[in-house]
Amino acid sequence: MTEPQPARAGDLSLDTADPQEAAYKALHAERAALEEELTLLQQRQRFGQDEEEIEAARVTEAALLKDLDRVLTMIRAAEIRRQQPQARRWQ
Repeated sequence: MTEPQPARAGDLSLDTADPQEAAYKALHAERAALEEELTLLQQRQRFGQDEEEIEAARVTEAALLKDLDRVLTMIRAAEIRRQQPQARRWQ
């Protein structure tokens, strides 16, 4: 199974006819943006010169990791819904 490419600003490839597919692609775009930001924060921690900047990067990284966990959980749920569209939903 291949992963969808993240949506870019101005990219009109999202299929608005299927809102679930658009939401799925948007989740992957959000995941990609979070992963990119996390990479930059890790680089600031590793190569930063200013202790305040390094500490701020650590704090921000912790918050973004929580957001990434939330997005990945939503992606897993969306993938299950895609594979089993008639499955019972627990809410």
